Amino acid sequence: MSKYIIGNDRNQFELFCIEERIGRDNEVRLIDLFVDSLPLSEYGFVDHKENPTSTKFRTSLGGRPAYHPSVLLKLFIYGYMNRVRSSRELEKECNRNLEVMWLMRGLAPDHNTISNFRKDNPKAIKKVFRATVELAKNFELIGGKLLAGDGTKLRAQNSKKNNYNQAKIDRHLSYIETKLEEYNAILASEDSDIEEKQKAQEKIAQHLKQQQKYHDLENQLKESEEVQISTSDPESRQLIIRNIITEIAYNVQSTVDAKYNIPINYEVTNENDSKAMGNIIEQAVEILGNNTFTALFDKGYYSGSEFEVVDKLGVEVLVAIPDLPTSSMAPDPAYNVSEFAYNEKDDTYTCPAGNTLSSNGKWYGKSRNHKGRKNQAPIMMKQYKTTACKTCPVYDLCTRAKNKRGRLIERSAYAHLIEKNKKRMQEYSETYRKRQAIVEHPFGTIKRQWGYDYIITKKTKQIASADVGYIFTAYNLRRIFNILSPEVLKKYLKGLIFDFLTYLSNFKAIYAFIIFQAKNLNHEKNLKHIA
Repeated sequence: MSKYIIGNDRNQFELFCIEERIGRDNEVRLIDLFVDSLPLSEYGFVDHKENPTSTKFRTSLGGRPAYHPSVLLKLFIYGYMNRVRSSRELEKECNRNLEVMWLMRGLAPDHNTISNFRKDNPKAIKKVFRATVELAKNFELIGGKLLAGDGTKLRAQNSKKNNYNQAKIDRHLSYIETKLEEYNAILASEDSDIEEKQKAQEKIAQHLKQQQKYHDLENQLKESEEVQISTSDPESRQLIIRNIITEIAYNVQSTVDAKYNIPINYEVTNENDSKAMGNIIEQAVEILGNNTFTALFDKGYYSGSEFEVVDKLGVEVLVAIPDLPTSSMAPDPAYNVSEFAYNEKDDTYTCPAGNTLSSNGKWYGKSRNHKGRKNQAPIMMKQYKTTACKTCPVYDLCTRAKNKRGRLIERSAYAHLIEKNKKRMQEYSETYRKRQAIVEHPFGTIKRQWGYDYIITKKTKQIASADVGYIFTAYNLRRIFNILSPEVLKKYLKGLIFDFLTYLSNFKAIYAFIIFQAKNLNHEKNLKHIA
């Protein structure tokens, strides 16, 4: 007898049931039940063979049938929950992973089929994600009282060298122009031998080709009315990751409920956070069915126009107040604009020295230059000033202006909403401190623990949204599976499946009855016509 444990003979014939190899509490059973409980026919899943936008569109519907959406959906959810999202890796899992074999009932789609299903169905995948939110709401895992919103950058399938703005194009064109002058000088020189001139001609041809490429990019940039373009992943943009570090990326907006840190919504954008808050709140109201919650945001969302959108929706938000720009600071902080008191009744400001600043009552449009956007609508402003500045003893403490015109205060059309936010931030500072712990929980898990810090798809924001949709669906299911017991979930999901099958059976019966009645009616009409 051997003193070591050894395995079985590989050549030994063995009969086993795959069902018995999957534990009763294995999460793969929950994934199976979850997908089976969904009304997928209502979600609008597209078969790549029948997709008119597909590059492989096939006019004939003959040939091998397509895989049912539930089959591929189960594969993706399992893969994303287990840190496998490459279509080629998922294809391998179908042939080597016992859990996947059980889940797929022995089916093994090829990587093209798997990849096409992901990129063709971003809208349907969003509905699957919403189903996870509804599942969480059913078990009261969504509090619906306190939300936090934030964006995180996920790197795109586009390198920095394949991202261009006008300055970068100009640098390349200037370099090419310099090199062309050098090579033309070689051709014109009598001292150059034949071999040098031949090499110069080859280089000129190469540089002229490159020159045309950059002129084409310049035209694309002008036509797009954007400040940058990407060539590999056209809708990705160069975004600030932190401080001055940038990446070609997408900005994924997420809205997270505070009770169990469960995201209730996501959105893929290619802009910074400043114009996202209104849309985030609007969708949160739709999902929760009320506007009685409070939402927390960092200073990246600080925007007067977005405060206006949120105010119309009747939602209370707490947005961090950004630091005053150095250019707007007074020589003495005691005279910063925040120290000037606004008098709403008289529409005037009172400065720290006690002088009154008034306006002529007229609004004017102040243009704004925003990185990443062109043709931005101006901000409507009023100007407030006083003649008392000329003789004010603290003039040099209040302003750096040397022309003795005095201090100028500008007030935007959104100032009253900004002041309300400032008051809320002072009153609910303890509540605001919870923001980071709420919204960073999903991002930390997704990016740090799971390694999903880049988008695996490319070409459009919509296709990128499919990848992000699976990530957040997997995250929500992982949270739900960790919080609730498998037996409770199984019982609930089986109930949903039974209800759905009952509904389907009743629908078929009603449909058959309607068809039967229609046929009888037509038969009676035909008999009357014959008579």
